[in-house]
Amino acid sequence: MKISSSSSSYSTAFALNRYSNLSLDHDDSESSVLVKTIGKYKVAILNRPQALNAIDNTVVVPLFRLYRSWETDPNVGIVIIKGNNQAFSAGGDVVKIYHKLIAGKLDECKNIFRVTYTLIHLTSCFCKPNVAIWNGLTVGSGSGISALSKFRVATDKTIFSLPETQIGLHPDSGASYYLPRLPGFLGEYLALTGDRLNGSELVVCGLATHYIHAKKIPLIEEKLAQLESNDLSAIRRLLDNYSDATQLHTKSILNRMAMINECFGCDSVEGIIAALEKKGSGVDEAWCNSVLKKLKTASPLCLKVALKSIRLGRSQTIEQCLVREYWMTVQAFHGVVSRDFYEGVRSRLVDKTFAPKWDPPSLNQVSEERVNQYFAPLSPTEPPLQLPSSHRLENIIVSKNLTKSLSAKRTSLKPYNHLQARL
Repeated sequence: MKISSSSSSYSTAFALNRYSNLSLDHDDSESSVLVKTIGKYKVAILNRPQALNAIDNTVVVPLFRLYRSWETDPNVGIVIIKGNNQAFSAGGDVVKIYHKLIAGKLDECKNIFRVTYTLIHLTSCFCKPNVAIWNGLTVGSGSGISALSKFRVATDKTIFSLPETQIGLHPDSGASYYLPRLPGFLGEYLALTGDRLNGSELVVCGLATHYIHAKKIPLIEEKLAQLESNDLSAIRRLLDNYSDATQLHTKSILNRMAMINECFGCDSVEGIIAALEKKGSGVDEAWCNSVLKKLKTASPLCLKVALKSIRLGRSQTIEQCLVREYWMTVQAFHGVVSRDFYEGVRSRLVDKTFAPKWDPPSLNQVSEERVNQYFAPLSPTEPPLQLPSSHRLENIIVSKNLTKSLSAKRTSLKPYNHLQARL
């Protein structure tokens, strides 16, 4: 494979030193990430099938080391990331995090997410073509570690969601960067409701670049290995040639963009709920009621935190979003502003009583001061997440299919070539 000059000219010294401040705990569980080498392309395989490839330190530490080494290796032309078995990744292993926090291991949990967010930054500005194959469950941090890859392949088995508000957390792992860059106010809808998208929907809205049936994925990998160049246009042509037609179900949420924009474009969570209640009559009654049910079972505090996070992310860089999300995640783990993360994980994933007792229990009891606390460092001496500049232009996901749904203040944003959907 001929390595493109755009990748090989990258500064090796810069690549090696730009994350030198990161502390990587020693971990010998390398089997959580398998590596396949075919010619000059590497395949990183998430290998925790018993946990649906959930993300933990045994995954992110090896992945970070691999990506950092591959970026400067002249013998590596293309990098693919996929999951073993029936899932890409079920998201962060929040149950493991919960038990570590209960055991008083806050610093260990902070470092896991420090590495995770740094890995996301590395993949977002990776100088070589990277292809994510989202086959099966693609949830939360599982999607985050690859959501900013140059190519993101969804299949007929893909199920994408960001259910963090249901467990007392906020959409993180770069979600506050890529969600507000979706058409209209779809990002706000996904962040607050945790609703699912299938493979076709991911391509139509711009989160994925290609839709390919799962049965053809082995062939795609074989064809990628046969490419004579790692030029982006060559990879894009190959994926285009094997792509399948997307087809939205009549009940697809993307067919309700006008309603989503009208309701989720409101300035507050209370405004969103009021708009849904107002619209909840006639032909839209069933849908509005189902959305209201999702919102009313989520953490009231985290709904407000998530909305503010998405709105802030609209005008921030990927570095700014990740640094801010790190503070927010640390606040959730620390449990001083609220212990909703502990309560949400306990209720929904540990004890499985499915009746979390949120604090505060209602939206009208969530003060602006409490929301703002969620975005602040634990203390003036708390070290922030340190990330180098990615040296990339700011960009936006744009989908031709939904362009008409964009609001006026959203269409003023410039396209982001790195994330742009196929037009």
